Amino acid sequence: MDVEILQEDGIGSGRDATLDPSVFGIEPNDHVIWLDVRRIQAAQRQGTSKTKQRSEVRGSGRKLYRQKGTGNARVGDAQSPIRRGGGRAHGARPRQYKLNLNKKTKRLARRSALSYKAQEDAVRVIEDFSMDAPSTRQLRELLSLIDLADQKVLLVTADTEREIYLSSRNVSNLTVQEARSLNSVDILDAEVILFQEHALEHVTDVLATEGEKQPA
Repeated sequence: MDVEILQEDGIGSGRDATLDPSVFGIEPNDHVIWLDVRRIQAAQRQGTSKTKQRSEVRGSGRKLYRQKGTGNARVGDAQSPIRRGGGRAHGARPRQYKLNLNKKTKRLARRSALSYKAQEDAVRVIEDFSMDAPSTRQLRELLSLIDLADQKVLLVTADTEREIYLSSRNVSNLTVQEARSLNSVDILDAEVILFQEHALEHVTDVLATEGEKQPA
């Protein structure tokens, strides 16, 4: 599958980029995508919630009244979870939510997500560009020229582009991500993926299955 490479003015460059079928043309695996999305979202959880158990709340440890003869239900100390001011039963404790997946599974998830976008004709390629200084207006104009102003766009850069990233912070429908940091959540969340030319090459080199890469 070939995609026309655009220039910064939105006009075609006369060259095409080939979307490697081993990356953009596989049969998507929904379960693997779900596993990878779950892993990424779990890693974003802080796991710092904490409640006090009965051994951690303040109060006397004495038995409130004798076991029998009062007509009341038996009771222990004032820290009991069923009493006002007592500890929390089965409360939140600090924990790690991190999940692990092997490298091949994570790569398959990204290939599956990219294949969905290719099927939806939601992959664009633009020549490598950079900015001398942050400019939200310039970035908005670029999106308008390539007819992506009204869509949720993921711009994948070949390398760290600080000025482009800073310019994107006030553009609500644009996310900028380096090719080496591309993940399934960002891919699926975008309506259109806009690759810089060398970013597409990097993603293809990383994700393409050996022996299935398109010849140069």
